[in-house]
Amino acid sequence: MENSSVSFFSWVIFGLLLTLGSNLAPQAEAARAFFVFGDSLVDNGNNNYLATTARADAWPYGIDYPTHRATGRFSNGLNIPDLISEQIGSEPTLPYLSPELKGQKLLIGANFASAGIGILNDTGVQFVSPISS
Repeated sequence: MENSSVSFFSWVIFGLLLTLGSNLAPQAEAARAFFVFGDSLVDNGNNNYLATTARADAWPYGIDYPTHRATGRFSNGLNIPDLISEQIGSEPTLPYLSPELKGQKLLIGANFASAGIGILNDTGVQFVSPISS
């Protein structure tokens, strides 16, 4: 019985040392990119680059955004992907149609959301001239 107690405590101590040691060792940063798909709830400006009537590039959109200017987000400030980007310690994703989305910015991810989007070509035609695949 005494031998099994020593063995049990040895494993506990070994586990603690292994856990503590792994927390002290430098961790390689995991590569990650954040991609957003959706409609106006998560659109961050793709419609600024489309011929559409579904636009959010004028007042009052953006009045609570850090720049206090309309960005193409269909909200008065940050949207959910912006908040998620903050939480994971990343820059906000750029619209996939933005000319700024190139080089290192591509490694952050991209936002493919568009207000008025539809899964079928027929469902989004009242707002956007559909981008067919």
